[in-house]
Amino acid sequence: MKSTKIFLLVIVWSIFFVRPVFAQVPVDEVTKKITYQEVVTVEGGVPSKMYNQCMEWVNATYVNAADATRVRDPNNARIEIRHRIKVSNVDKNGNKTTDAGLVQYDLILEFKDGRYRYTFTEFNVMKVSKFPLERWLDKNDPEYSAVCDIYIQQVNTEVLALIKSLKEGMSPKVIKNDNW
Repeated sequence: MKSTKIFLLVIVWSIFFVRPVFAQVPVDEVTKKITYQEVVTVEGGVPSKMYNQCMEWVNATYVNAADATRVRDPNNARIEIRHRIKVSNVDKNGNKTTDAGLVQYDLILEFKDGRYRYTFTEFNVMKVSKFPLERWLDKNDPEYSAVCDIYIQQVNTEVLALIKSLKEGMSPKVIKNDNW
């Protein structure tokens, strides 16, 4: 009897408190694609200056920025990036062990007066043919396995780190006035 109560308690706890990994990944309601998008306000931001500041961030963030950027359009204040995130297999302790492949994504950066918008989308597993990452969210897909949840979490962590880095790179620079 006691073990039955504990079992039921564990089930109830897991229903209410354990969230699946895919709940943490934003999926666009219209396109049904994994999409991270936000409009960030920059007080007094001018599109051309924000574009240049963002290009500094791109050059500092991506090892081969020239290869990663597909569009550099200062006239329309738009940058498009196609890059990859490496996913890894992990051991039972959560330590990364071996490479499991690459996930390609598109990042679109757009600038208007006082704001910019980033959009991470078009996540695809690098395989022989196009393999949308959203298939890893579908537990009924023949390609799904439990390790897909780990890969999705790794992609989510990397994208959130890029977003944090972008916001830091786009924050107004503090100019020191050295009046000596």
